[in-house]
Amino acid sequence: MTKIKAVIFDLDGTLANTLPLCISGFRKSIEPLINRYLSEEEIIATFGPSEEGTIMALAPEHYEKGVSSYLKFYKELHAMCPAPFEGIEDLLNTLKAKSIKIAMVTGKGRHSTDISLEQFGIGKYFEAIETGISTGPRKAEGIQNILNLFEDLRKEEIIYVGDAPSDILASRKVGIPVVAAAWAETAEPEKLKELYPDMLFDSISDFSHWLTFNI
Repeated sequence: MTKIKAVIFDLDGTLANTLPLCISGFRKSIEPLINRYLSEEEIIATFGPSEEGTIMALAPEHYEKGVSSYLKFYKELHAMCPAPFEGIEDLLNTLKAKSIKIAMVTGKGRHSTDISLEQFGIGKYFEAIETGISTGPRKAEGIQNILNLFEDLRKEEIIYVGDAPSDILASRKVGIPVVAAAWAETAEPEKLKELYPDMLFDSISDFSHWLTFNI
């Protein structure tokens, strides 16, 4: 394999176990507004756009209140996910020490991304961060923006690391190798395997060993 010179990370389910936090934040903010219970499946079905898009889908008549309430609860509940997955910050340190370019492309909105990066203390590692928008998925566009920034590198020298089938599709669309992150409890390895990622790892330690060998 070509030596890797840049790594683009997803956030939710890849760098940290934030999905349960997101679900709790949506329930606490939206259920009182629409006066009914929201199942996890119903919430996840709206993912792709940022959180603002989820609120627009589930509580369009209460959009402004829903967004402000979600961000408040997301920050208050962040103790549910106080740190990145074990081994992630060590890996980021290793990449930085070896002058590997590091970026992030997430479907999260800018505000919640900032809240999590501040909580985790890892924002300093990323040369660029692309976030989601309310009107629909833009991960392929976000990855392409990073490729434009890293224009001195060839596509085969850049990998995307994400936990969702949509991450694989977005990476394929822009033409870079993709690593499926299946180490979160929320990951669905079988769905990831169906899309034939370049690599799939169910532990951060295995991924770290592989990545360190290939940089």
